Amino acid sequence: MDAKPAIVLVSGGLDSATVLALALADGYAVQALTFDYGQRHDVELQAAAAVCAAMRVAPPRVIRLDLRAIGGSALTADIDVPKEGVGEGIPVTYVPARNTLFLSYALAVAEVSGAHDIFIGVNAVDYSGYPDCRPAFISAFEKLANLATREGIEGRAIRIHAPLISLTKAEIIRKGTALGVDYSLTHSCYDPINGLACGRCDSCRLRRQGFEQAGIKDPTHYGVSA
Repeated sequence: MDAKPAIVLVSGGLDSATVLALALADGYAVQALTFDYGQRHDVELQAAAAVCAAMRVAPPRVIRLDLRAIGGSALTADIDVPKEGVGEGIPVTYVPARNTLFLSYALAVAEVSGAHDIFIGVNAVDYSGYPDCRPAFISAFEKLANLATREGIEGRAIRIHAPLISLTKAEIIRKGTALGVDYSLTHSCYDPINGLACGRCDSCRLRRQGFEQAGIKDPTHYGVSA
């Protein structure tokens, strides 16, 4: 029996690398998809390619979007990335409608390629400040996907998989480590310094804390200590 095709969103970060490993472990034939959207941390595109190569997946298909033309985020506009720790509310590193856009493109690619499964590495436990990383969003988008596509209307249901959504960062790291994920290839920093993780942005702090709580050595090279 042929493996079922799946689209996996691979950003080059820790979470998406773990999701890629999970999809492969579940026996899916994976097509990786990544986005060059004008992000200041575009080094993650190289990380996405390295992660796919390490897992023997074809290089990710790169979709180019100009979210800098919209701005409104520290990742796509001339706004400083916070370095004082994770705060309350929706952080300035939130990119307006990013996951809605990413999943929409993934949905189009899935329809064309005959895939009915889309994987995304959103997480609502360690970073619930992002509204497009919550279970309600994933559920709503899956409903939309099956209302707005030929595949859904003709009875070939499309599923949005978010296997990390209820896990802590430490649990994600343990799960990925058990699957052989090489986290040294991944990149999580929002404001890298000459390609090195800054060590102080929210993403770096959460990553470092996750490895500490998992009891696993952090392979990240930080340009600045927290």
